[in-house]
Amino acid sequence: MTLKPQPLSTLGLLPLLLALTAYTRILPAQDAGKIQQGEMAGYLLVPNSKVPDSYDAGFSLYVAAWPLLDQYPGQRFQTGLFGTWMFARNEGPPPLKLYSDIEGGLGWWRDTEFATETPKFIMGGVAPNFSEWANGPGAGKGRDWDQPKGKYGVAQLSPWLLWPPDGLNLKQGTCGELFGYGYLPLPLTSAKATTAGTEVPTGDQSWTLFLNTRNFKGPVAFFTPYFWSRSAVAEPRFRGLLLDSRPSNPNRALQMETQHVPSVQSVDAQGETYARVAPTFFPCASNVESWVVHRITSYNRKALWDPVKSWFDGGAEVSGAIHPDGAMLHEFSGKGGATWRIYADGVPKEERVPLAWDSFATPMAPDPNTFGYRWDSNVVKRADSTNGPLVQLPEYFHLVKTGGKPQWVPVREEAVPAETGLVKARFDRPERRPKAYVTPEDPASCWKRPGPKAGPFRVKLGDGSVVTYCWYRFADQPALLNADMTEQEREGIQTRVEKLHRIWKKDREYLAPPAFGKLAELDPALIVTPPPGLEAGHVPIVTRQEAED
Repeated sequence: MTLKPQPLSTLGLLPLLLALTAYTRILPAQDAGKIQQGEMAGYLLVPNSKVPDSYDAGFSLYVAAWPLLDQYPGQRFQTGLFGTWMFARNEGPPPLKLYSDIEGGLGWWRDTEFATETPKFIMGGVAPNFSEWANGPGAGKGRDWDQPKGKYGVAQLSPWLLWPPDGLNLKQGTCGELFGYGYLPLPLTSAKATTAGTEVPTGDQSWTLFLNTRNFKGPVAFFTPYFWSRSAVAEPRFRGLLLDSRPSNPNRALQMETQHVPSVQSVDAQGETYARVAPTFFPCASNVESWVVHRITSYNRKALWDPVKSWFDGGAEVSGAIHPDGAMLHEFSGKGGATWRIYADGVPKEERVPLAWDSFATPMAPDPNTFGYRWDSNVVKRADSTNGPLVQLPEYFHLVKTGGKPQWVPVREEAVPAETGLVKARFDRPERRPKAYVTPEDPASCWKRPGPKAGPFRVKLGDGSVVTYCWYRFADQPALLNADMTEQEREGIQTRVEKLHRIWKKDREYLAPPAFGKLAELDPALIVTPPPGLEAGHVPIVTRQEAED
């Protein structure tokens, strides 16, 4: 990404700085210029209106996808873009220490191997208290297939889209386009009274990821009900409380969670503290605004579950389009908050100092269904990339006190004393050869018996990796062979999915479209066509992802 910063106007911070009392750290002069590594982290909060609890059958939304940093800085970098957390809705308080949800979304993670400046998408299903997690077909907690920990928790549904274990790739250069996604339950399996030979029930909800992008629309993959219920086998107190059987809570938090954006800080000869953050950007809807979230919607069972259930039971065919009578939009008030902080490595939580976010960003709602920010053009600057316009947030900060509390206040580069060394600091991409994702090669494993029907095939992705994939009969994919299903149960889901494959194509409308803007594209290399004879009832499964030779 090539950036050409263009100041919108001269920084007008002098009145602000004159009104502040300097927050001085008493440090010896010889500490001047000693660079401390650190980070910027926290949440951007997006309040939205509540809807009735009856809209408990999933959600969807559109979020802007863009390169947050101008250069990928290495595996300490971890941040999502805007997203949400979907928990099960329970009638009473949950048992002590139960955290389980679907989160994920767009972003960058510490275990991302083939990272670029363009974000990826993960599914982010969390089993109780992070005992395991499932990020997509073949992607879970850790790399040890002897302890899968969620790597069998997601089954591939689409016959037209590859899912790399490193995350679902967007087209390189994506810059502000809208990425539409959501989760709705499908009745692909029947509920049952026992799980793994125990008296623990498993529900009938297959929470399914739906996408709306420019080059792919529709269902992609789903969490197997067993991914949730298996936790209750180990800990019976979770019985009947998880997403295999419980409806979703329709009133979810909507935030941008940032765990690590690189920063450095130093002091000048007078002991004043300054910081610099890796160049950070937001999409630019206009010269002074960024629109980042659109059409967050909750659904009831009329939206999709009821008609699909009727279809599977012998009723009329269903197109897959979400029925608007079962949908309700959440509205934005235009309010919002931020907890971003800058701090050096090792600083305790209680000593981490917040940014003066309100000094350059104002939350706003250009319409009731859209959320964004209006930027102070005296502080931010326009950055024209080769792929689209961006807004660069302040890069340099001065630690000051206002109202008795310390804050990081934006300053111009030329206001940073030279002896701090911050202007010469760099946030370069480190050289590192990514580790390969590999699946079991044992001839007796579920990857080989009964094994694929076609392949292997190889394709190079936009992130520079090469994926190897094979075509499996849907019911014989490894995730379903590890889903506590009998052969009869797997044949039942095979029959239902063959119906979906014949009708629910990748170019039909499923989620309601956005009211403005362009849709983001997936990496075109991920779009595949089933081999002749495997058009219905077969899916592509990635068996390896590695660096190009």
